[in-house]
Amino acid sequence: MEIRGCSARRLTTLSNEEAAAARGWLVARTGYQRLTPMRRLCSVLAWIRVRSVCCARHEQRFSMTPPGPDAKRIGELTPRTSPASDRGPLAQSLKDGVLRHLLYTLGELPRHVDSVWEPYVALALAVRDRMMARWIRTHDAYYEQDAKRVYYLSLEYLMGRTLGNSLVNLGLLDECSTTLHELGYRLEDLREAEWDAGLGNGGLGRLAACFLDSMATLGYPSYGYGIRYDYGIFHQRIVHGAQVEVADGWLRYGNPWEIARPGDRFRVHFYGRAEAVHDSAGRLTQAWVDTRDVLATPYDTPIPGYGNQTVNTLRLWGARAVREFDLHEFNEGDYVGAVEARARSESVCRVLYPNDATSAGRALRLAQEYFFVSATIQDIIRRYRKRYVMYDQPRGLRVFDRFTEKVAIQLNDTHPALAIPELMRILVDVENLSWDEAWDITTGTFGYTNHTVMPEALEHWPASLLGLMLPRHLQIIYEINARFLAQVRRRRGPDAPTQRMSIVEEHGEERVRMANLAIVGSHSVNGVATLHTEILKSDLFRDFHELEPQKFSNKTNGITQRRWLLKSNPGLARLITDAIGSGWITQLEQLERLVPLAADRDFAVAWRSVKRENKLRLSETMQRQYRRRGAPLHVEPDSMFDVQVKRIHEYKRQLLNVLHVITLYNRIKDAPHADLLPRTVIFGGKAAPGYAMAKLIIRLINGVGDVVNGDPALRGRLSVVFLADYKVSLAEQIIPAADLSEQISTAGTEASGTGNMKFALNGALTIGTMDGATIEIFEEVGKDNIFIFGLTAGEVAELRSRYDPWEWYHANAELARALDMIGADVFSPDTPGLFRPLVDSLLREGDRYFVLADYAPYVTSQDRVAAAYRDEAAWTRMSILNVAHMGKFSSDRTIRQYAEDIWGVTPVRV
Repeated sequence: MEIRGCSARRLTTLSNEEAAAARGWLVARTGYQRLTPMRRLCSVLAWIRVRSVCCARHEQRFSMTPPGPDAKRIGELTPRTSPASDRGPLAQSLKDGVLRHLLYTLGELPRHVDSVWEPYVALALAVRDRMMARWIRTHDAYYEQDAKRVYYLSLEYLMGRTLGNSLVNLGLLDECSTTLHELGYRLEDLREAEWDAGLGNGGLGRLAACFLDSMATLGYPSYGYGIRYDYGIFHQRIVHGAQVEVADGWLRYGNPWEIARPGDRFRVHFYGRAEAVHDSAGRLTQAWVDTRDVLATPYDTPIPGYGNQTVNTLRLWGARAVREFDLHEFNEGDYVGAVEARARSESVCRVLYPNDATSAGRALRLAQEYFFVSATIQDIIRRYRKRYVMYDQPRGLRVFDRFTEKVAIQLNDTHPALAIPELMRILVDVENLSWDEAWDITTGTFGYTNHTVMPEALEHWPASLLGLMLPRHLQIIYEINARFLAQVRRRRGPDAPTQRMSIVEEHGEERVRMANLAIVGSHSVNGVATLHTEILKSDLFRDFHELEPQKFSNKTNGITQRRWLLKSNPGLARLITDAIGSGWITQLEQLERLVPLAADRDFAVAWRSVKRENKLRLSETMQRQYRRRGAPLHVEPDSMFDVQVKRIHEYKRQLLNVLHVITLYNRIKDAPHADLLPRTVIFGGKAAPGYAMAKLIIRLINGVGDVVNGDPALRGRLSVVFLADYKVSLAEQIIPAADLSEQISTAGTEASGTGNMKFALNGALTIGTMDGATIEIFEEVGKDNIFIFGLTAGEVAELRSRYDPWEWYHANAELARALDMIGADVFSPDTPGLFRPLVDSLLREGDRYFVLADYAPYVTSQDRVAAAYRDEAAWTRMSILNVAHMGKFSSDRTIRQYAEDIWGVTPVRV
């Protein structure tokens, strides 16, 4: 078979395996002859790309002199003729790729490289090369098989580092490590050179990243959409015990994983005004005129699935000015004004979550939300029209008749809710559909995931701000609301709760309730844990549930075991695989096969050995970080590692943990010779820059740590550690080393939590309240393998109206003593009164999150933990059983439920 001179016979220069793969791609291609000329050309180009990658090992491009025997610099090489280079075509191809990119992409001779950045970039590009053919084939398969596609919209993606995850999913980890060793590098060093992509603030962004991994691994046609922030979540420094925020310039040296697509950019409009005009057909419509425009440029990152050929796409939007430089103003001497438009436009994607304490900050945050959904909706429509207008649109169907059949859009919380009026605007104003047609398409396309049960955390935008920045969208929202409330009155009668259900809050300043907009404009609303969903249905969104109960469902969150066990805890992953096989990597429920091994003595010894190695590694990290702060730290690896790492917030109750630490401190000081369990209490997490109380909690943790760690009598018995700059790569060290996982939020406040799942999957036991997904972990692992304490959500609701924290203070001497020490400046001797606001929040301002009410049950439960930990065999058995019962909590299961129940999509085999 000949195609423009490219003969299948020419593939004989490849190995048999490579030739078979290429022939399968070109010759045996299903439906090749039926492709349009343009798509046939794209197929040929894709085949050429496959062949060039496969043939890389046959190109002899380098002639290097081996370094002298005394050479010690990074990057100095062994000769190309090293026997190790004959290990196999994959290893040699990867090796050649690294060398090729060092020389031709970066312009570096390997023997002259004296840092790890250049080798890391070369390796990243070489690994990305191995995804390119799969990437092209994946999207070609989606077109060929006419697949329905899922578009996941999230303002956050906490991706962490990409290199290690890509190597694991592509099956290149071992080959890469060996290849780099031959080149004089260590994979661990190159991993550390990569900056975390911190485009998220916590569980919301990390969940989105796990979902992308699962969608690719399961083969679902899907795309992630978000913002390419110039500066991600800030770097956290601890200076004199306080959090100091430093800009996270993660793009300072570029991002080798992404590919810019300037040809796919779109204009996004802001401000201006909406006016009624007649279109060419004489129809009265609305035009949005005199706008200020920003260009949205996409940057694509490949997301490889594990153990398959699927590579999906994360598309992040960067902002550019339509007019980047005003030469006239520059020549007139106004050098700042000449680039002002560019600075104003690009500020849209400058930082993740600008501080919204000011009007300018609120406007910027709203602009961010609209910028990314507008570009995304335009891109989705472009892709839809490309497939169903340019090609196989059946006769008799109008352009958008198949839109809901082929497009599913999931809103990850309320941040992307403006996508609903944006799609309506395009369908009505641009595509000239009737309102009813457009509304049917919109509601049939969107699904909404809620992530909070706290009313104050639901987004509300002032109508005045929306009307100024997005005047046409406010008109559309008013119309959606009017039609919806009319429907409510027809169905519920004159006593309908229209004020509660209205999208527009009219008491005082008019505000748009984004959660209500998301519910009204979606065909599906889901919570992320069983308790969370019940609260949505019975309390927070009760009126909506009574109106349309079929809309509501639960989809308990999950985590990807590829990142959070296979990659982050390789020792434990190997032990499990050796015992039960590797099936758990894609079918986590196979961990149930560990249950009989919980009683195996040899397996338990190996299990404890893995945990101790992880604890030693984390101990080195903690000591290294404290040395940089000038505060040497002693960590006893054989102590219990008691860990609470998560966003710092009052409802997550780091204060409760601190009170217990102070209680332990007092017990040791009161009875120096008492046989108390050695414990290292580890905190980590960031406070929002404008959240004063959360930042004060960090000060208190470090103040308590200074006192505890500085007391020689407590050495080896109690340590308090606050690990700064908590992020994905640090979590991958902390979680495998944890013995005890603190999940102690006030019952009824945590939507789900995924940290609880990550810790349990790595063998940590949980101490927690009946909140979020911890309830479901309790149900899976059993009451004998978890430590549950405190008020339930129902008890919290019942107690709230009569709760007096002073009663609990006076009833518990240890609690009163701990609070008095905080108030008496024991932990802030140089700053009197520093922690008084924390004490007042607990005693004089109502203790909103019931810290004092749950203190005694928490301390009692911690005493049970200490007793259990002393029984090494029993603790290990509980640890193994926790891991064995984590099958439910894979994000693979969650994504299957979304796909089957909400999106209506099926996997596509590539």
